[in-house]
Amino acid sequence: MSKVFEDEFGELQVDMVSICMENVEDRADKVFVYCSCEGKVISCSYFYKINGIVVERHKLNDAIGPQDSPYDVSPERQREVLDIIMEDLMKLRALCKNSDRPMPTEIKLIYDVKQNRLNADYQYENVYSSSTTDTADTVADRWFEQMKLAERA
Repeated sequence: MSKVFEDEFGELQVDMVSICMENVEDRADKVFVYCSCEGKVISCSYFYKINGIVVERHKLNDAIGPQDSPYDVSPERQREVLDIIMEDLMKLRALCKNSDRPMPTEIKLIYDVKQNRLNADYQYENVYSSSTTDTADTVADRWFEQMKLAERA
């Protein structure tokens, strides 16, 4: 039986979350993945909630105690994770094109580890390309700050 579009689309998103979980050795409360595919710009980012603290990927060790083994936050490791997310994003774009489906311009994934629940939010309208100041990175950074505040509450 062949896979349907929704199955393939979902599997690629799960793969994005899986590499992020592997990156932190399954020691996270939540995983956040941001993907942007707007015009000729394709971008992705990820961050975590660990021990109740929302942290950027290069600051993972700020969320652990001295008794915990440190995370590998090397630029090489971060690049490996980003490369896999980007590869999955390119596959999503090809899947949408080949299935004659619209590609989201923005994907926000939140995986809640304790509840084993993946929440996905999609935008299909341009988010930043008409802005003179916003970029994919500034939008991803803004989402990080929003989640940091929201997860404190």
